[in-house]
Amino acid sequence: MSSQNKNKPLAERMRPKTLDAFIGQKHLVGEGRVLFNMIKSSQPHSVIFWGPPGVGKTTLAQIIAEECGMLFFQLSAIESGVKEVRSVIENARKAGKALLFIDEIHRFNKSQQDSLLGAVEKGLITLIGATTENPSFEVIGALLSRCQVYVLEPFHTDELKAIVMQALQKDEWLQQQEVSLEEWEALLRLCGGDGRRILNLLELVVQSMQESPRVITNEKVEHIVQQRMAGYDKTGELHYDIISAFIKSIRGSDPNAAVYYLARMIAGGEDPKFIARRMIILASEDIGNANPNALLLATSCFQAVSMIGYPECRIILSQTATYLATSAKSNAAYMAINHAQDLVKKTGDLPVPLSIRNAPTRLMKDLGYHKDYRYAHDYEDHFVMMEYLPESISGTQLYNPGESPAEQRQREYLRRCWKEKYGY
Repeated sequence: MSSQNKNKPLAERMRPKTLDAFIGQKHLVGEGRVLFNMIKSSQPHSVIFWGPPGVGKTTLAQIIAEECGMLFFQLSAIESGVKEVRSVIENARKAGKALLFIDEIHRFNKSQQDSLLGAVEKGLITLIGATTENPSFEVIGALLSRCQVYVLEPFHTDELKAIVMQALQKDEWLQQQEVSLEEWEALLRLCGGDGRRILNLLELVVQSMQESPRVITNEKVEHIVQQRMAGYDKTGELHYDIISAFIKSIRGSDPNAAVYYLARMIAGGEDPKFIARRMIILASEDIGNANPNALLLATSCFQAVSMIGYPECRIILSQTATYLATSAKSNAAYMAINHAQDLVKKTGDLPVPLSIRNAPTRLMKDLGYHKDYRYAHDYEDHFVMMEYLPESISGTQLYNPGESPAEQRQREYLRRCWKEKYGY
């Protein structure tokens, strides 16, 4: 191994160079999938990769550039601005074909994102942005409309094991250490689905062991990394572990654990808007119609912390977290949209019933658009029995209210209206 390569972290040494060597994200890179087809056809388009750290966003961007024969430029939104973007665009103009990868694109402000629009629109650059944040919150609409958003998932257990075994079999330094991996649980638990982290942990553990052969057990892993994992690092190690614990504590109706993890994030200097955004999502996903006020409070919390900032916004975050934790819970709305999306995938673009189609022109009216539509407010209790779903899926129930008092009232109303669907 060259001295230059030896000084690189294990995760960097093991970064795949080709799509065939890439592990994970089969929903995107598996044979016949969207990125597979894009790379094999050498017709890349601008995309946003949204997913947690260490799941292959940078690697995929490099593979796309390499396999499509494109000049590769990489910028970090933390360190770069409009000047650097314009410089890359000019170089791309001269090269004729270039891919620009922007890490943490959510950290670009509006003017910085605006500077990309013309080059993306004209095809001077193929843009790949990477973000750990919901792009609909952080990427401007004009740029988002020019990119496809692909969600990258944390690595599954089998994929993490494959990443480690690949390193043990192919990395020259690891082979020299005579490593024997007897137990997996600690490595898998501490990495949190992050491929880069599991390789960093493996390297740390091996470097810290003096005996030969180096036998890796759960006990040794936990002992070696204990001090390294004790703090909160908003840019890496425990960032996603703590926010996950925070959300799960609220979902589990434990206000004590919720404010504890909130305090951990505050102490670590976490962006209060990041915390507030997560609570907005939770308010719909885990509380929903069991308490509609939860979404209102969570949205107000985001607005308030944006205006006030630390240290006072900690009080607003605490109020919202404890309110959400002690609220009635329901994931009925979340499950409803999941069921509906699954149904759309299975059934495709079914024709909308003629009776509820829009009929702004004479021709549409002559074709039967809007015919036989019955205006609900003309009937008793503002309800009239008619089918709104496409004919082939008529009678389908997608929304099933939960057991909270508020949702029970919804269920009774639906039973009165839709005896066929809710008359049980």
